[in-house]
Amino acid sequence: MAFQKPSHTFTKIHLKGLRTNSLYILFALSFTVFINTFSFAQELPKKNKVIPPVQTKDSANVSIDSLFNKPINSKTVDSTKQDSVKPNEFLKGIVTYKATDYVSINQKKQKIYLYNEAEVLYQDMEIKAGVIVIDYSKNLVYAGRLKDSTGYSQKPVFTQGANIIEPDSIIFNTESKKALIYNSVTEQSGGTIIAEKTKKENDSVYFIHRGKFTTSENLDDPEYYILMNKAKIVPNKKVVTGFSQMYIYDVPTPIMMPFAFFPMSKKQTSGIIFPSFGEDTGNDRGYFLQNGGYYFAISDYLDLAVLGDYYTNGSYGLRLESNYAKRYKFRGNLSFRYENLLTSERGFPDFAKRSIYNIRWSHSQDGKANPSSRFSASVNLGSSQYYQQSVNQLNQANFLNNTLASSVSYSKSFQGEPSVNLSLSATHSQNTNTESVNITLPTLQASMSRIYPFEPKNGTKKGAIQNINFQVNTRGEYRINTTDSLFGKSEMFDSALAGMRHSIPLTTNFKIFDYFSVSTNANFEETWTLKTVNKSYDRVNQEVVSIDQNGFDRFLTYNFGASLGTTIYGMYDFKKEGKDPKIQAIRHVMRPSLSYSVSPAFDQYYETYDVIDADGTTTDQVEYTRFENSLFGSPGNRYSSSIGISVANNIEAKVRSKDSTKTEPEKIFLLNNLNFSTSYNLAADSLNWSPVRVSGGTQILNKKMSINFGMTLNPYALDSNNNVINTFNIDNGGSLFRLTSANINMSYTLSNESFSGGESEEDKASAQEAARSGGRTDGLFGKTQDFADQRLSDKSKGNKDEEENNEFYNYKMPWSIRFAYSANYTNTRRQDQISSHSLMFSGDVELSPRWSVGASSGYDFLNQGFTYTQLRFERDLLSWRMNFSWVPFSERSSWNFFIGIKSSLLKDLKYDQRRQPDQRVGN
Repeated sequence: MAFQKPSHTFTKIHLKGLRTNSLYILFALSFTVFINTFSFAQELPKKNKVIPPVQTKDSANVSIDSLFNKPINSKTVDSTKQDSVKPNEFLKGIVTYKATDYVSINQKKQKIYLYNEAEVLYQDMEIKAGVIVIDYSKNLVYAGRLKDSTGYSQKPVFTQGANIIEPDSIIFNTESKKALIYNSVTEQSGGTIIAEKTKKENDSVYFIHRGKFTTSENLDDPEYYILMNKAKIVPNKKVVTGFSQMYIYDVPTPIMMPFAFFPMSKKQTSGIIFPSFGEDTGNDRGYFLQNGGYYFAISDYLDLAVLGDYYTNGSYGLRLESNYAKRYKFRGNLSFRYENLLTSERGFPDFAKRSIYNIRWSHSQDGKANPSSRFSASVNLGSSQYYQQSVNQLNQANFLNNTLASSVSYSKSFQGEPSVNLSLSATHSQNTNTESVNITLPTLQASMSRIYPFEPKNGTKKGAIQNINFQVNTRGEYRINTTDSLFGKSEMFDSALAGMRHSIPLTTNFKIFDYFSVSTNANFEETWTLKTVNKSYDRVNQEVVSIDQNGFDRFLTYNFGASLGTTIYGMYDFKKEGKDPKIQAIRHVMRPSLSYSVSPAFDQYYETYDVIDADGTTTDQVEYTRFENSLFGSPGNRYSSSIGISVANNIEAKVRSKDSTKTEPEKIFLLNNLNFSTSYNLAADSLNWSPVRVSGGTQILNKKMSINFGMTLNPYALDSNNNVINTFNIDNGGSLFRLTSANINMSYTLSNESFSGGESEEDKASAQEAARSGGRTDGLFGKTQDFADQRLSDKSKGNKDEEENNEFYNYKMPWSIRFAYSANYTNTRRQDQISSHSLMFSGDVELSPRWSVGASSGYDFLNQGFTYTQLRFERDLLSWRMNFSWVPFSERSSWNFFIGIKSSLLKDLKYDQRRQPDQRVGN
């Protein structure tokens, strides 16, 4: 391409044929005419008369020195004729240029000068700089900085398409689109390349000489960089280098690479995951490689990471992790972990081998996807000893969990009158101490919405008749009770039970005396089972023989009930004329309730067998029901009639607001709830009263501390053998009630922002990972500490008061702390002992903008020892992060040190060293 000069700068020049005897003058002028014609043929002003091109032949013989090349015969064509027949010009677009100070055109040098905030725009190319020089005779653009007393300013910014380069200077050929760039700074997919000299070959290829690749934000003085002697860059695709070496603050390190490849795609791409290395001294597994593998970017909606571990003693592990999501539809993640662990070496007496696994699946559906159906999953199952024995798990604190639970459910609503709700679910519950496993595959539930057969066509329902309603519920289960060792084998189905229960609750409610609410209910249930039992007594072997019978069977039960309740309000006003006390009023809300329930005895479902001794004498007659192994229990054979009494209390106060501008008092809770309940069995022949249960809770300190308490009070006394007797405790020389158990739980969360009304930010990644594994999300059992996997946020912690802090210390020091206190008292049989008594805490404090420490621990007052303790240290090294976590004592004593680059682009540049917990013998 060529730059056009403004037409007003031209002077019309008529070319005339010249004759001369001087060879050199003729040659020079002919060459000048040839160049000018070629360069400016399209820029000559149109003449009034078109001159047709005429080919002439010079009759003079010119002798050329042998040192010169042989001249090439050329055909001279008038430019005006050429313009009239060939409309395509060298310039394919409009060139726009401007500058703040001046735009100068030098016709002699064929250059245009732009000074101060200069800009040139042509097609998809844009150059902004302090100084720009356009040489339209050579189709070149020079761009550079401005120099003043303070230094340089207005560095060039070269933009072509999506590529942006910020060099010190640039030379760009507008025709070939090639460029030479000096001291350029360009960003490539999260990384920055600083090159001394760059050659732009075309829109998609750059060659650089002595370039620095870094992810640092401080480009003037980066904390680290990888020096590349030679490199080829394909923007947004890749960077291929020759010999490279890492520098930290311009100090060379031993980290060298003969060649390197950096993928720069903005899209998700597959690639190798570099492993961590170290030595497992706690279990004598030798050296290891952990968390190495391959990442598969399957699609925009699905990915897969295949990771593995290997130890030199033969142990190995495999982990599959997948995340999937579809906007406005669903999202979830799936992970599978298998470990084959060998302790010590084969042939040694302490050699042991075990295999453990764990499967986790989390799936959630967007609420907008389908309002009438929903599918969700939360699965955490595997070996009972997985969290205790695994050497490479994400959440170390999960070894304190005693239960693994899973649930997968699908629900569907069928609109209509009445509507029907259908749900299908599979659940799993596993006790890691006893290794018992309970599974339902599946659970089917169906329910029909309530029907009011006597409701009026218009208006609200009034009275007992109009409020009569009923619904139909169905629940079916296939339940498996097995152990960890039998899970997944055919033997786990030997003890499986199947059953179904249908229930029809019938209720109504009405008011009496305007202040009392009455509700009555009747419930009819029919239970289906596929397995019953038949019992008899074997006289020969002197034992009971139970024979399981497969086949359909059912039983019907029913019960009735009624309740009477009201609400009583009480107010005590502290206001007096001329006084404005801080506590202005106390309000007490009391909700007493009286209930009655009756359930008949279903003796028709019971049978008896005689116990006969060896002499043929009947010693006993045992009653049993064939439904005793039913999934939903057996029908009762005892008549039950009882009265229940309960009182719920709520106490709150109105206090004067601290804000003088507010006229209304503030409401605070003194007791959120204080509940009393007991019952009296009319059908029992003794011990008619059940223990009084008291529970309550409140929140204090601006709702930062939650307090919950409870106790059980038994009105009956104990005999000398500590058994309950049918004598009131007060009649036995004691108090009205005997305290048999009590508990109190307190939790407290406080931070530096608590007093200002704000809340501290939690580590969401750590909390979500703990929740997936069934652990605590408050950090009291420790926080997730697996920095090599980059599971924590890559972002630096922001400081809201950066303008008041500097790099070394904080004027305002962010901190947070959480307490949990628990105590339980037992005295059912005169033990008079505290069964548990502990205090747990977890806290974090930011000592400086880049230093933070944290700890999770506790103290068991009963056993007089510290609970699981974890110490955390973190240092923000700008582009790097350094973390150290330490469990100083207990059987989980271990530590983990990590230092690595934050950016996911170079996250494989890391050092991860850990000490695993000492050897443990599995159950």
